[in-house]
Amino acid sequence: MAPSVLASCLWVLAASGTAMLPMRRQMVPGLLLLATAPVLMVWMAAQVGWWAGALAFLAFLSMFRRPFGALLRWARGRTA
Repeated sequence: MAPSVLASCLWVLAASGTAMLPMRRQMVPGLLLLATAPVLMVWMAAQVGWWAGALAFLAFLSMFRRPFGALLRWARGRTA
């Protein structure tokens, strides 16, 4: 197994563990996961292939759909 795939599997386990934390304790680990995800996706695409990076990107978007939606609403100036 490629090291990037193993690291990505560990990232998914860390993200699942973070999701089980109370909301007030999710901020720091969630930001760390958010920051490391692009590095892992590029690494995986370089080692395995572009299709693996694309699948990882889609999985990442699926996991962070609500935070990204809130960020888009905030950027547009809508609070509701």
